[in-house]
Amino acid sequence: MKFEIRTAVLPIIVVNVVIFMLQTFMANFTESFMLISTDIFSRPWIVITSMFLHGSFNHIFFNMYGLLLFGTVLEQRVGPKRFLALYFLSGITAALLSSFFYARALGASGAIMGVIGALIILMPELRLLFFFIVPMPLWFAGIIYALIDLFGVFFPSGVGNIAHLVGMGIGLIFGLYLKKEKKKFDRKFHSKKHLESDDLEEYLKTGRI
Repeated sequence: MKFEIRTAVLPIIVVNVVIFMLQTFMANFTESFMLISTDIFSRPWIVITSMFLHGSFNHIFFNMYGLLLFGTVLEQRVGPKRFLALYFLSGITAALLSSFFYARALGASGAIMGVIGALIILMPELRLLFFFIVPMPLWFAGIIYALIDLFGVFFPSGVGNIAHLVGMGIGLIFGLYLKKEKKKFDRKFHSKKHLESDDLEEYLKTGRI
C-alpha cells in the first residue's frame, strides 16, 4: 500500500497544541526541548523541537492562526510534501542562524514566515487584512513585516526578529524555485464545490476571487 500525505497543515497545528499543553502541565518540559545556543552540538534535535514550543497562549494562538491562514493556501497550491519541505527548511534554518544571536529561542514563527515568503512569490496579489484592519496585497504586507522585523533587530524587544527574516528569506528563495518549476508541481484545489472553474483559475493565478 502506497503511503500518501494528504494534508500537513492541520496535523502540524494539532502537534503544536498538544505540545503546548505538555509545556503547560509538565515542569521542565520547555527547558528540555527549547533552543539553547550552547547546547546545539550536544543536543542537535532541539533545532527541530524548538519549532513546536511556544512561550504563551498569545504566542501559539497567533502562530497557529497564521499557519492555518497562509499554510492552507500554500499547501493547496504546491501540495503537502513541498509544503513540509519548505516548513522545516525555513524553521530549521531560522533556528540555526538565530542561535548565533539569541541564547534561547522557541516558536514556529521562522517556519511560518517561510510559508509567507513563498506565497509572496507565488501569489503576490493575495488580499489580506493587515492587522485585521487594512486591506492590502500580500507582497506589500510582506514588505511591512520585513521592515518591522528589521526595526526589531536594531531595537530588540524579546521577539525573534532575525528568525522571522531568515524564515522569510528562505521562503522567498523556495518560492522562486517553485515558480521556476511551476509546470511540474502546480495543482488545482481538491474540491470545486463552492467555486467555478474560472474562479479557481483566477484564485490560483492572483489569489483573488
